[in-house]
Amino acid sequence: MLLPTISLPDQQIKALLLDKINNKTKPLGALGQLEKLALQIGLVQQTLEPQLKHPHMVVFAASHGIASEGVSAYPQEVTYQMVLNFLGGGAAVNVFTKQHGIQLTLVDAGVDHDFEPHPQLIQAKINYGTRSFLNETAMSEAECMACMAKGKEIVQAIKQQNCNVIGFGEMGIGNTSSAAVLMSKLLNIPLALCTGRGTGLDDMQFQKKNRVLQQALDFHQNVANHPLKVLQAFGGFEIAMMAGAMLEAASAGMLVLVDGFISSVAFLCAYKMDANIMPYAVFCHQSDEQGHALLLQELKATPLLRLSMRLGEGTGCAVAYPLLQSAVTFLYEMASFESAGVSNKS
Repeated sequence: MLLPTISLPDQQIKALLLDKINNKTKPLGALGQLEKLALQIGLVQQTLEPQLKHPHMVVFAASHGIASEGVSAYPQEVTYQMVLNFLGGGAAVNVFTKQHGIQLTLVDAGVDHDFEPHPQLIQAKINYGTRSFLNETAMSEAECMACMAKGKEIVQAIKQQNCNVIGFGEMGIGNTSSAAVLMSKLLNIPLALCTGRGTGLDDMQFQKKNRVLQQALDFHQNVANHPLKVLQAFGGFEIAMMAGAMLEAASAGMLVLVDGFISSVAFLCAYKMDANIMPYAVFCHQSDEQGHALLLQELKATPLLRLSMRLGEGTGCAVAYPLLQSAVTFLYEMASFESAGVSNKS
């Protein structure tokens, strides 16, 4: 599979955007990060009057073989049970996407369950969960490439709905373990700095999680430090599919809303495949999950929010979305010094 080609936004319009932002009726920089966000959106859309059209949230779900090694506080069946909760409208991401007018789609990337057809569910099952990467690769090369291709296909269909802003969330018991090892391997950072308590491990469970993941990392120590090889060894189907989807979204000129730790690791995988994805990404919040702050630091990314959230599901994207609306709205509607007849600073 050929990866999408991502072009960097043309910088010729940047001076005009900065002039428009700086001449609004406010002191220079007074709207802080909203000004940077307005500039980013204007550059991505190549216009002085950007718009957010048909916002979409995609939540990828998959089961993880590593969960059988006791690295999570919750049993594996919670993954499919939560997907049913999403489809029933009862999860946090349902509440927040509904509140802010964001369309929600669920993707079965590889859940160990057969779901009935549902209008919000995309059946994209690669397999019934990954294998435990403690003693073997999580997925085959063919499965990994199928994930990337399916993520691309899903975003192409959403793009055709005139959507230009897309958020990414996930669900999968055990996926903080997968994400921690992916981060450690891709960034050459000690595993202990990447591994958190996930869904709420106690001290003994956390020690076991660290021990299991270090054993897995040692077992796969000869895996090439290439994103596709690392994904194949340690990834989840939802993480790999999300990485492919993010690459396609940026290639299509869409804003890519990145949620918490697992989504940010999927972004890291995509970034390692094509660094040109970075200008399209909005990092919506800094999760309380161990490793996320360090990952954002490594990516030189500034999150919009720090609310001590650590739920996943795309909830951080949904909660942050009104800030994007504010950035676009002030750029579009706020008066300039000239139009308002207000004297500017000498």
